[in-house]
Amino acid sequence: MIYLKIRVLVLLPLLWLPVTLLAQSDSVKILKEDEFIAVVKAYHPVAKQGSLLVDIAKAQLTAIRGNFDPVIQAVNDKKTFDGKNYYNYTNSQLMVPTWYGIEVSGGFERNFGDLINPELTAGRSSYMGVTIPLAKNLVIDKRRAALQQAKLFTQQSEQERRIVINDLLLDAYETYWNWSKDYQLYQILTNAVVLNQQRMRLLRISFEQGDRAKIDTIEATAQLQNLQQQQAEALLKFRKSSFALSNFLWTENNEPAFISEKVIPDSIWTGINTSAFKLEALDWWMQQVMGKHPKLQAMNFKIKNLEVEKRLKFQNLLPKVDVKYNFLQKGYEPWKNITGNLLDNNYKFGLGVSMPLFLRQGRGEWEAAKLKLKSTSYERQQQQLEIENKVRYHYIEIFNLQQQAELLQSVFNNYNELYKAEELRFALGETSLFILNSRQNQLLSSQQKLLEVKAKFFIAQASLQWASGSLQ
Repeated sequence: MIYLKIRVLVLLPLLWLPVTLLAQSDSVKILKEDEFIAVVKAYHPVAKQGSLLVDIAKAQLTAIRGNFDPVIQAVNDKKTFDGKNYYNYTNSQLMVPTWYGIEVSGGFERNFGDLINPELTAGRSSYMGVTIPLAKNLVIDKRRAALQQAKLFTQQSEQERRIVINDLLLDAYETYWNWSKDYQLYQILTNAVVLNQQRMRLLRISFEQGDRAKIDTIEATAQLQNLQQQQAEALLKFRKSSFALSNFLWTENNEPAFISEKVIPDSIWTGINTSAFKLEALDWWMQQVMGKHPKLQAMNFKIKNLEVEKRLKFQNLLPKVDVKYNFLQKGYEPWKNITGNLLDNNYKFGLGVSMPLFLRQGRGEWEAAKLKLKSTSYERQQQQLEIENKVRYHYIEIFNLQQQAELLQSVFNNYNELYKAEELRFALGETSLFILNSRQNQLLSSQQKLLEVKAKFFIAQASLQWASGSLQ
């Protein structure tokens, strides 16, 4: 009878294999990695903020385009005094700025009175004309530069959005895998506590029947209490990682969603052989960096923006030479009676020339623009080097973790065999409980290390995609 009771201890289920998936029921829901990431992409405020960056840039581009909007204006100026009509001036004008720096204008005038300015045309008249820059502002001016920069900023903001999403998803992946790992570690210790509680009960029965020494019950109690303490610590850590996971969960209505205690992570990864995962060659990842990394793409647009700024500042080194021509016509039909020679009659012509003598402002601003461009180019080179080194590190890290996981899997298998053999010897009375507990602790430690390395492996995979700018 006593022998049978001791044999029960041997036949207790071994709980040291990787934790299997819990059956999904109405009370337990499994949250998979891809489901979690999909929720983060769809509803997380930071993801939405990233999209707003693009919308803001588009709105600013629309505002900048307003610099090329045609402008209509009307002015009336008159004076009467002591019953005398000195003058009455009315001028309605339409001005149309163009992309090439030429400004087209046309308008109608009506001037009358006893003392009108002799430079003005009395009665009704109309005009059409252009203003053309011949040196400064011919190639580029503030209006065109602002539009070019706004277009570049819109493209840059799309890359900024990708940077935000890339960083957000890395944090999300790390949080999910830490949460999943902490859950598995808690389950391991929970199973260990259950097993040791059963062993404790059987040892007490054996002690009461005189087949075991009291020291065995004390040893079993100490082992159980140690495992219970580790279980409590693991539970607290799992709760902490659950709260961290909740930081990424939002509803469609922009309300935070707290993860339920009945929601658990997928556990299938615990039995996956990490060595089966294959990676693209390192050169392929480097090509991803050069062609698609959002940080480098954003820097490219920033450099182009500064090149526009440099071209604009160069205009300050040129003389300002503007030619203005207006074709004049009596009445309100300026398109009538236009002859082939527009400089023959009925026209107004003007030429304006100005230039600072020392060009100190222009030289200083142009030099500053060149230096800013050079500084940004250096910054891009440094960023590219840092990104490439991160890719190299995470690439090597994945292979290293694969090797560690393979080694730890072998260590775990060996400790599992040792534990089973020691448990059999203990049931036969050939070894002590102290040695059995030591085997159990070694087995627990090896399984915990194996799970931690596997979780690091999956985080490293996400980190490699993050380093190459591919998390979207």
